[in-house]
Amino acid sequence: MTHLAKQGFRNTIKTLAGMLVLGTALSVLPFAAQAQDAAAPAAAAPATPAAPAPIDPAAVVATVGDMQITEADLGFAAEDLQQQLQQIPVEERRAFLVNVLIDMKVMAKAARDAGMANDDIFKRRLSYLEDRTLRRDYFTDKVAAAITEASVKAAYDEMVKNFVPVEEVHARHILVATEEEAKAIKAELDGGKPFEVLAMEKTTDPSGKQNGGDLGFFQKGMMVPEFEAVAFTLEPGKISDPVQSQFGWHIIKVEEKRMSAPPPMEQVAQQLSQQVMMKAFDDTMATLKKDLPVNIPDATLAAAVQKQAEGEAAGQ
Repeated sequence: MTHLAKQGFRNTIKTLAGMLVLGTALSVLPFAAQAQDAAAPAAAAPATPAAPAPIDPAAVVATVGDMQITEADLGFAAEDLQQQLQQIPVEERRAFLVNVLIDMKVMAKAARDAGMANDDIFKRRLSYLEDRTLRRDYFTDKVAAAITEASVKAAYDEMVKNFVPVEEVHARHILVATEEEAKAIKAELDGGKPFEVLAMEKTTDPSGKQNGGDLGFFQKGMMVPEFEAVAFTLEPGKISDPVQSQFGWHIIKVEEKRMSAPPPMEQVAQQLSQQVMMKAFDDTMATLKKDLPVNIPDATLAAAVQKQAEGEAAGQ
């Protein structure tokens, strides 16, 4: 490292030590993967990659007085400090995390010795962090587990079953400010000048100057009404007379028409995975809340919470 990089490295450790007193030990993502990917030094890949040796979470990495730092602690810290680790060279990350944890242990011990662990606010924060961690664990085990190849495929099949084809038009256009300009361009087109060439020369649409006025495929409702009224009535290969819209004057050429088709599964897999997960979340929460009445004494706050919950449900 350069001198400045070393100084920044040490400052980061000092800054993060206090941040980790309460949060680090309660992180929940798998520590083994985190410790291997984010904390361990990089090694040259062998010709035939061998499976990495399993990490013992109880293995002691360092001691601070009578306190231990384990592989599990390294994994939790690696997860907690993902963003900061991106600024540390891979081969230095493990040492960085050990330094952070040493400082954390020292400062945490000082806090306990000062009686801060008995503070009511600390206990409430600790309870909150415990609930947050258990929620994340439960979400991973019970909700995220619903996202399987089969469940995503079932969601795709349902989407395809309910898909209603609509007409789509593939068109190009040339946009200018005045009707006189549009008529002059139409005359050049009628004289045989290629549409794409004139679009790149004359259109005021910035993207059209790059792609010859190509708008790709679109459905009704995606363009302004005056434009659509002409585009959906023109036959493929035909060029319109000047058409006025709020943007100026258009010359439109229809390239082709087709009926829409469902997107391939790989194109929407991520979106469908989110839908499956959100449905699993909603179903799970409805079941869990069924026998746990919620009471909010502040009527105004209760109404706002209810409104927000209903809005989120409607948005899904």
